[in-house]
Amino acid sequence: MPNSSSISEFLLLALADTRQLQLLHFWLLLGIYLAALLGNGLISTAVACDHRLHTPMYFFLLNLALLDLSCISTTLPKAMANALWHTRHISYAGCAAQVFFLLFLLSAETFLLTIMSYDRYVAICKPLHYGTLMNSRTCASMAAAAWGTGLLYSLLHTANTFSIPLCQGNAVDQFFCEMAQVLKLSCSKSDYLSEAGIIDFSLSLIFGCFVFILFSYVQIFRAVLRMPSEQGRHKAFSTCLPHMSVVSLFVSTGMFAYLKPPSISSPSVDLVVAVLYSVVPPTVNPLIYSMRNQELRDALRKLWEIPSNIRKF
Repeated sequence: MPNSSSISEFLLLALADTRQLQLLHFWLLLGIYLAALLGNGLISTAVACDHRLHTPMYFFLLNLALLDLSCISTTLPKAMANALWHTRHISYAGCAAQVFFLLFLLSAETFLLTIMSYDRYVAICKPLHYGTLMNSRTCASMAAAAWGTGLLYSLLHTANTFSIPLCQGNAVDQFFCEMAQVLKLSCSKSDYLSEAGIIDFSLSLIFGCFVFILFSYVQIFRAVLRMPSEQGRHKAFSTCLPHMSVVSLFVSTGMFAYLKPPSISSPSVDLVVAVLYSVVPPTVNPLIYSMRNQELRDALRKLWEIPSNIRKF
């Protein structure tokens, strides 16, 4: 059996056995990737260019779009290249980079979603103090804390994962280098359990974030239901429900990926869960946020009108 010092590359999970299906997967992944790039790119551009969207809520939404763009760009390009060129290989450094960036971006997104729930809580439950509590310096500090905490979290896990001796081959049962799948290649069960313990502690922190988000939204919904104006209730729900949908999808699939019982674990189940937490959220988040948000839809409409006005000119 090879050990980690002799492993120069890993073999990722093949999405299909036949050449025709591989090409079909390539075009499918390309379509998903382009949709995610377009959606998150449009939201980022709209928030950056429209001065009406220069508010804390949209500042955090801009950060979320950048995280989603980076997250899907960490996994799908390599999967598309492997499907197109009929290969499964990824270098040792490339695998470590995927683990690092995916952990960094996903953990930063978890913290950012928690901050976004606090922003909605302050906006709806403490509107008179919103300008003081969520000023530009505070928002920038909170966003920087989310990115910085994600970076430190990822450095810790990546360094620990790739310092463990690996001697169970080099085949990773996933279409990208997922930390849990890399750990399955460890030489001893004690090494695996050591890192698994850190993962469990990290998941408890994530669960704590989820509890904070739920608590925030319980308070938000109580405040919204007490509003006398139907228009006010509609506006509050239109800004909160998309965020709750995004949080529910992201946290539930991520928690299931690492906490599912071994009895139901299989390559096909692991693949579906990985797609649900790493591919689906970056693709559908722009759609979720733009469907019920009139201000964002107006800003996106203005972006589409600019090229037509230039052609008329």
